[in-house]
Amino acid sequence: MNKTPLLFINVIIIATCGLIYELLAGTLASYVLGDSVTQFSLIIGIYLSAMGVGSWLSRFIEKNVAERFIEIELAVAVLGGTSAPLLFLTFASLSFFSVILYSVVFGIGVLVGLEIPLLMRILKDEFDFKELVARVLALDYVGALAASILFPIFLVPTLGLVRTSLVFGAMNAAVGLWGTWLLAHLLKPNKILVLRIKAVLVIALLIIGAIKSESLTKLAESELFQETIIYAKSSYYQRIVVTRSRTGFALFLNGNLQFNSFDEYRYHEALVHPAMLAYDGEPKNILVLGGGDGLAVREVLRYKSVEKVTLVDLDPAITNLAKNLPLLVDLNKDALNNKRVKIINSDAFVWLDQNKTEPFDVVIADFPDPNNFALGKLYSTRFYKLLKEKLRPDSTLVIQSTSPLYARNSYWCIVNTLEASGFKTKPFQTTVPSFGIWGYVLAKQKDFEIPKEVPKDLKLNFLDSDSFVSMFDFPVDASEPEDDLEINRLDNQALVRYYEAEWRRFE
Repeated sequence: MNKTPLLFINVIIIATCGLIYELLAGTLASYVLGDSVTQFSLIIGIYLSAMGVGSWLSRFIEKNVAERFIEIELAVAVLGGTSAPLLFLTFASLSFFSVILYSVVFGIGVLVGLEIPLLMRILKDEFDFKELVARVLALDYVGALAASILFPIFLVPTLGLVRTSLVFGAMNAAVGLWGTWLLAHLLKPNKILVLRIKAVLVIALLIIGAIKSESLTKLAESELFQETIIYAKSSYYQRIVVTRSRTGFALFLNGNLQFNSFDEYRYHEALVHPAMLAYDGEPKNILVLGGGDGLAVREVLRYKSVEKVTLVDLDPAITNLAKNLPLLVDLNKDALNNKRVKIINSDAFVWLDQNKTEPFDVVIADFPDPNNFALGKLYSTRFYKLLKEKLRPDSTLVIQSTSPLYARNSYWCIVNTLEASGFKTKPFQTTVPSFGIWGYVLAKQKDFEIPKEVPKDLKLNFLDSDSFVSMFDFPVDASEPEDDLEINRLDNQALVRYYEAEWRRFE
């Protein structure tokens, strides 16, 4: 039997597994460290350079090449297969997570870099050099393409990061086990059984790990979150965790606090009501961008004049949670099941660019902080100009804008970017105990005055006429800095750079 085609299948599997480990590391790093562009750039650079080191080291393997190849397959299976659970656990418990992350990536890269040169040497007697290089490299790239398609479309949303890691580790070990038959004629008889036992043990451990992957994830999260975890799920876009404590419950996305039920009303009342009250007339058609938890929509629905609320949030897992998790449904007063609310699960930037709508009276932008370029685009001049096309001349806009105290340059960069996009702005801030001093920007396309009265029939928990006006006063340490700040544009993403530099001080 000609075993060469079967060895070429191994090339595809090896390449697929190798790229999956790289994508896992990059995705996990962007989840827990933020700034996805930086993390993926570093991961790719380290991984490719490590592959080069592995290829160079392969020259020192002169004897028992087939045996070394199988042992390397098993080593890749162990390190690559356990990489995601290992990194989740170390992030939760160690302060030097980045060192572990990049060391794991480098180690996997070295091992993967060893694989192909050794396999080419095993196959060298079957083909001339030109044919061998062409076939192996072509199949290597095919495997990489398969990984890049499967990872975002199927693996992450279906298996999650931890289970994907363990499953592909088992696949690598299966290649090693399969190799003990394909390469039996090149192996010492006394080594074949030992290698098979090792391969079976590795496969068994990784499969058990895959079965218990949810328990591994919960173990890591129990170290990361002090409160009791009552809900945890990985969506296509992020890891969603809900915890409960004596003061209430909290929602975390990729480890970042989104709200605490104890004080979220302060944040959401400050976000929504200045924009609603600044509108000239009775607001009827409202657009909420982000805010898939339904808490901003809850505040919007306090106004009897509202006829339609369009909620655009990227992740259907969040909006479904807000419609079905009893604790959250109670907190948002079942806002997302209200007949006046239309939910659209889409990227807000893409949706604004591709859809024609009636002009909105009020737009409420409740996006996460701009800690990466994917989010930074939602605070850019391009995005704000897209928003202008959806507004009436007298419409109002409010932007969640991070903390003017902790991230002063970031906050005022958002203000300046809005003004550069043609808006008149009224910056304001308030105190939310879970977050500290928090900032927003109220904007219109024409000069306007700050509303002076808060109608009592709104029955708010935090804002009244006095506290409303006081939000627009800034202390010296949170006021606009004297230094000129860059405008946040798609081609410079200055805001993300400001944000990373400022918040890094508090890590």
